[in-house]
Amino acid sequence: MYAVLRQYSGIGASALINMIEERKAEVEKLLRAVEGFESYTCARSDDGGFTMTVCQDKAGTDESLRVAKEWISKNCGSTGVGAPLVSEGPTVIQAS
Repeated sequence: MYAVLRQYSGIGASALINMIEERKAEVEKLLRAVEGFESYTCARSDDGGFTMTVCQDKAGTDESLRVAKEWISKNCGSTGVGAPLVSEGPTVIQAS
């Protein structure tokens, strides 16, 4: 398994998380279509929020980054949110 964390902070970050929450069915459908998809989480933080996608391999998380960037550009450009801080790597443990 491979995970990617996208951390959004600063201008527009809270608005982006609000938009993801408002359109969660659309976002979930988009990410579930990624080959190798395992799970997706979106959470709020004090300075915006973060998302985490887990896929079977790095190719899946790379595709999730691409579709997330495209969706944000298309739907959330007016928020002024900047590029996220991205952390990624192979999972050590995944419990659900």
